[in-house]
Amino acid sequence: MVGNNAIKEASGPLKKLYDRCMTWIAGPYGVWALFVIAFIESSFFPLPPDVFLIAMCIAAPTRSFRYAAICAAGSVLGGGFGYGLGLWFMDSLGQQIISWYGLQDKYLTVQELYRSYDALAVGAAGFTPLPYKLFTITAGAFKLNFPTFILVSLLSRSARFFLVAAFIWKFGEPVQRYIDKYFNILSVVFMVLLIGGFLLIKVLL
Repeated sequence: MVGNNAIKEASGPLKKLYDRCMTWIAGPYGVWALFVIAFIESSFFPLPPDVFLIAMCIAAPTRSFRYAAICAAGSVLGGGFGYGLGLWFMDSLGQQIISWYGLQDKYLTVQELYRSYDALAVGAAGFTPLPYKLFTITAGAFKLNFPTFILVSLLSRSARFFLVAAFIWKFGEPVQRYIDKYFNILSVVFMVLLIGGFLLIKVLL
């Protein structure tokens, strides 16, 4: 997750894109803008939807969970789109997107993760700061079971966005700086605990 402060301090096209998106979500069609941003981020858009979700939740805390649901829906549907890119257009669009982000060396690594952990790798990418778009495209190229991919994406992306919404709903604007600073660490710790729980269940059963 890229924090609000990091994006605000960035220069050049990324900063301009961020400002434009902030204008969109502040407008009358902000909910649709959030949905579209979450959708396209799952396959090629560079800015994470979290920063825009946070802004909207702070502006209207009582609607935080509604915004989280919209963000999750857009992200999962976008993940399905990314899966399709990898399944049908990996040699053209898929590779171009991966090259654009400089993730060529990670592509084979993600395939190995799918071989070793199957859908759990999708869950890790969906919840943690790992590049979700790389995992959605690679899942299609690797022909991961599509219903499983969607289900795990729905669970992990919903957990991520609803966690952000819950913090803002409970604590309000002051919690924003803590989310910006510690969300990466907290999400990784949570994922480690989740994997540990799965392994423990497997051992006990």
